[in-house]
Amino acid sequence: MIALAVVCAVAGAASNAVGTAFQRKAASTVSQGGGLGLMIALVRRPAWSIGIAGVAGAALFQALALVNGPMALVQPLFVLELPFALLVIAPLMHRRLPATAWRAVAGMVGGLALVLVAAAPSGTRNEAVMTRWLPVLALTLGAMGLAVVLARPAHSSLFRAAALATAAAIGNALTAALMKSATGVLADSGFTAFLCTWQTYGFALAGVGALLLLENSLQAGALVASQPALTIGDATVSLLLGVVLFGEEIRTGWWLTVELAGVLLILWGVLRLTRVAPHLIDLNR
Repeated sequence: MIALAVVCAVAGAASNAVGTAFQRKAASTVSQGGGLGLMIALVRRPAWSIGIAGVAGAALFQALALVNGPMALVQPLFVLELPFALLVIAPLMHRRLPATAWRAVAGMVGGLALVLVAAAPSGTRNEAVMTRWLPVLALTLGAMGLAVVLARPAHSSLFRAAALATAAAIGNALTAALMKSATGVLADSGFTAFLCTWQTYGFALAGVGALLLLENSLQAGALVASQPALTIGDATVSLLLGVVLFGEEIRTGWWLTVELAGVLLILWGVLRLTRVAPHLIDLNR
């Protein structure tokens, strides 16, 4: 089951990368505006439709991964979305990745391996009691609202992009937690029960909200501001939600040193990739 969860998570990261790459291409063609106006402009662009198809495929793989493995294992694997996205964006923009980008990819993959091997996430529960859900919903939704409020008056495009990306990352993690719970109901009790549980509609609403925040963060500023917050934020909040909501376990003690080293390596790779991305080498050179 764990192996299936890993395979589905990696496939989900790849599918989400396709979605992100094409959404980024579509968002870059909208010169100004935000909120629902941005979404109305984007739906008219074919690239955005391809991006949404990629996101939909990612959601399916993610659901399969979450129902078969712990959230603390599945969601960090979505860190791989960034290198996958650059591998898609490069040919899309008729560019190729330089050697520095490949080193950054290796750093991210190595860091992710360190984190997961050291943490060794485990847990089989797919549902959480309401007394756990209520404080989680209050904290995550409150944090998302605060990030949006801080982003609105910001004069710095980098700060605005980072704040909105942080809100999107929290939204993605909350969506994953709700999806895990809903798909657990589907697996255990069938489709009718799935339609009757509040988590099903919760993850749909949270997913739409996170998508809207993602679109605005991509348009607000450079990838170097938004992507680290999206990548590290989603993985970190997801790991915490897995532990708090579903009682998942990770190794602590001296293993935390190895986990921290892995996180720093991932962060280094993310920062290197986001700085390399705007300067991809033209294939025609």
